[in-house]
Amino acid sequence: MSKLAQEIMDAAKSGTALRVLVVEDEPDIAALIAYQLTRDGFRVETTGNGAEAFDAVGRELPDLVVLDRMLPGLSGDEVLRRLKADPATSDIPVLVLTAKREQEDRIEGLELGADDYLAKPFSPRELVLRARAILRRVGETRTNGGGRILKAGPIRLDVDSHRASIGEDELSLTPTEFRLLQALMERHGRTQSRKQLLEKAWDVESGVSDRIQTRTVDMHVRRLRAKLGEVGEWIQTVRGFGYRLKVPEGSE
Repeated sequence: MSKLAQEIMDAAKSGTALRVLVVEDEPDIAALIAYQLTRDGFRVETTGNGAEAFDAVGRELPDLVVLDRMLPGLSGDEVLRRLKADPATSDIPVLVLTAKREQEDRIEGLELGADDYLAKPFSPRELVLRARAILRRVGETRTNGGGRILKAGPIRLDVDSHRASIGEDELSLTPTEFRLLQALMERHGRTQSRKQLLEKAWDVESGVSDRIQTRTVDMHVRRLRAKLGEVGEWIQTVRGFGYRLKVPEGSE
């Protein structure tokens, strides 16, 4: 049994199990997902539409959201967009589950901020493994690094506590944005390809098409630049290749 699996099972026994919110309008599928996740030690709540999902999030923040894109009323895309736009919920990881299988649909899901994407029909066991993988990546981002502090000019990244700041101002970054900034700061001054950034920030294998690499990384770089304010200009585009973080002389 993996370390994460053991932690999940121990948490379930102690009453502190990780909470997963499943937003799925097909009752049979929702029940199947809930059954499989519960078997693996997660605490699961299911909702059938976007409005109910936000009610559930308001009662207790989940550790993970499994979200169907095709929901009645408020669409899954709009639910995802609102979750990522709100600082209180932006760092909640989201696994998108949908009948949309085309590559373009995957791109759209990633651009909206999804941490992973699983197409229907799906294996319930694969869903659990993907959920674990997401939580493992988020956990590593928040707790790994042995107290490492990364600095680039006024930008400060505390890898251990998952905190980022510019001077005295703390930044509100999603886990993906944090990993992206960390990847740029770890090799600051050196250019990294979109493929390299995908592998570090998203843990996406290199088989992803160039078009997905470009659109996904470019979208998140734009968001990261906006959150960094004036310092965001230090993330330079290297045309035809990727990005680098270049601190101007005198800013160190």
